[in-house]
Amino acid sequence: MLWGVDEGVVFFGVVAAFCAVLEIGFRLGRRHRARSDDAAKSHVSALQAALLGLLALLLGFNFAMAASRFDARKALIQDEVNAVGTAYLRAQLLSPRQRQEVTQLLRAYVAARIEFMGAGIDKALLETAHTSATRIEAQLWTLAGEAAARDSSAVPTGLFIQSLNDMINVNEKRLAVQDNHVPEVVIHLLFAVAVGAPGFIAYGYGLAGQRRHGSTAIFALLIALVLTIILDMDRPRRGLIRIGEESVLRLQETLERDTP
Repeated sequence: MLWGVDEGVVFFGVVAAFCAVLEIGFRLGRRHRARSDDAAKSHVSALQAALLGLLALLLGFNFAMAASRFDARKALIQDEVNAVGTAYLRAQLLSPRQRQEVTQLLRAYVAARIEFMGAGIDKALLETAHTSATRIEAQLWTLAGEAAARDSSAVPTGLFIQSLNDMINVNEKRLAVQDNHVPEVVIHLLFAVAVGAPGFIAYGYGLAGQRRHGSTAIFALLIALVLTIILDMDRPRRGLIRIGEESVLRLQETLERDTP
């Protein structure tokens, strides 16, 4: 459900929810002020501390999950660049005809991967780029099979097949990790606790009869920023935090420069 929602909408929606909860909590606390005693106020203070501790735990847990997934996606891009580069170098050991065909296909493969990375969340463009990369993989594997059929004991052929297999495996890993997000039920739990914490704070100073929305609003704003960053980091295809494609572009330049 959160995948298609813009981060700006999420941020302002969370801020609006916090503002509403602050006012509701304050009014409820002021209404119950006359019936509250020191024991009730101490109980509310204890609940505030417990809820803030739970919020800190959930924020750290969600941030760590999003950061680990972001790092995994970034590392796999570098792994794929290394795999394609190795396949290109080992293809230079093949016969001239095969070397030329493999190099042209690798150039097309890198171009398809760049299209996939730049497709954002457009499902049609993503599917087109993925289909193109898969078709090129099949053509490369066919060429590798032909080379092995001619001389299965040739060392260059075996090295090329190994690098090609690594390249295909990394591609599949990238597809798998691309859809590996922080579970939405965990995000929803974080939202619930994040909204409840300022509400309890406002209820507490409502019992004291003094409005302190200013400082609490700053605290709520910081929580909303952290929540937005967690979502942004978990969705690298959109928003402000994205995975760079500089290494893939450098690989493309290398293949185009070295190809006659």
